[in-house]
Amino acid sequence: MIQFDIDQWHAWAPGLTSASDWTAWARDPHCLVDDSEPDVSFLPALQRRRLSRLARMAFAVATPLAEGQPPMPLVYASRHGETPRTFAILSDMAREEALSPTQFSLSVHNAIIGLWSIQQNDHSEMTALAAEGDGLEHALLEAAMLLAEGAPSVLVVVTEDRPPAAYQPWIDDVPFPYAVALRVTAGQGWTLSLEASDDPHSPGPWPHALELVRLLSGTQTLRIHQWNKRRWTWRKAQ
Repeated sequence: MIQFDIDQWHAWAPGLTSASDWTAWARDPHCLVDDSEPDVSFLPALQRRRLSRLARMAFAVATPLAEGQPPMPLVYASRHGETPRTFAILSDMAREEALSPTQFSLSVHNAIIGLWSIQQNDHSEMTALAAEGDGLEHALLEAAMLLAEGAPSVLVVVTEDRPPAAYQPWIDDVPFPYAVALRVTAGQGWTLSLEASDDPHSPGPWPHALELVRLLSGTQTLRIHQWNKRRWTWRKAQ
């Protein structure tokens, strides 16, 4: 069991940019069909052009939580990562075309945290996780260890983009592009516990990060996330 506070959070999905947008979605969760991208006009034009939509989503939700704050560690989690970019590279290989070193360097899983470190001029410890459907919870465990080692706050970012059409028969856990950022600090406002469960794998209708946004946007104080044989219990202090 770990305890922490969520000092601030920010999320983005097509058409959902404000807390009130997410509160409305949390009352009536549904798939989104808008294919828009987040506003990252605050970034230099040269850097914007290099960022994939996944990276833009990460920057869009993380930046508001980092503004006015001292440097802080970052834990980034994504199950599928830069799948559209890697698929484009594989397509070039299949056509026997020359590969772009820049495309490759930006396709690796820790590219986003590297770009973030450069843009923020932040040399804090940063971690990129490629977990399963409970990557959110693993990211919080990593953040809790950083807090225990003395970090005043930790930035947690979870992002997923829609996969290329060729992958959709196998990737069915991304209903729409989304990104969620949390600034966590030491405290007792939230409790996250894990227990083994022999129940069959029965994931909820929404990814864990979106389920957490529903919890943050409503009045409920308890939510259980199941993945394989891992049962995670989220509790918010009343």
